[in-house]
Amino acid sequence: MLLGVNIDHVATLRNARGGWEPDPVIAADICEKNGASSITTHLREDRRHIKDEDVYALTKTINTRLNLEMAMAEDIQKIALEIKPYSICLVPEKRQEVTTEGGLDVAGQFEQVTDFIKPLLEAGIIVSLFIDPTEQQVKAAAKTGAQFIEMHTGSYSEAFGTENENCEFLKLKDSAKLAQSLGLKVNAGHGLNYVNVQRMHEIPGLVELNIGHSIISRAVFTGLAEAVSHMNELIK
Repeated sequence: MLLGVNIDHVATLRNARGGWEPDPVIAADICEKNGASSITTHLREDRRHIKDEDVYALTKTINTRLNLEMAMAEDIQKIALEIKPYSICLVPEKRQEVTTEGGLDVAGQFEQVTDFIKPLLEAGIIVSLFIDPTEQQVKAAAKTGAQFIEMHTGSYSEAFGTENENCEFLKLKDSAKLAQSLGLKVNAGHGLNYVNVQRMHEIPGLVELNIGHSIISRAVFTGLAEAVSHMNELIK
């Protein structure tokens, strides 16, 4: 498995005081030098952490792959078509949420999702859909033309260490198997940390894990280089 590092919370810390530090661009460089295979960043509609200028700067400076998380917003779609990141991950978004609370309802918004990602696919951008691990959502995702899904691991992460852990884990494992049988490649992320990430090895064929909050939290105490390097060791 590969490790994609989400650097949004570096920008969250910067924005708490204003100014330029800590710089997400510098953070991305440290992540890459310590094992990150891609850099993920979420350009939210309210720009609460990552700003437009961060995305443009990252496009010019990173050496691996830029994965741009985004909602179905025309202004952000326009930016994606301009900068052409390696991939985009389409996610749901609510102004009042602290972080993404669940997967995109592809089944319930099938036509909207399919129409929205079409120009991105035509531009040569790899498209991933961030979905809950259910049969309905996986089957819908496979019909949109997207090449990837990213399974929302939040419920598994919250259930880890409880009697519900195995139930939530099996949803991920079964959904990954179904997605792969339908021609989709599978990533996973949300709420994964240095303890619960271990079970991801039990899911055959996972391509990449996208992890942010846990890595940035550990970095406060150990430094970003160590935090990324240690997570990279765990997922390999």
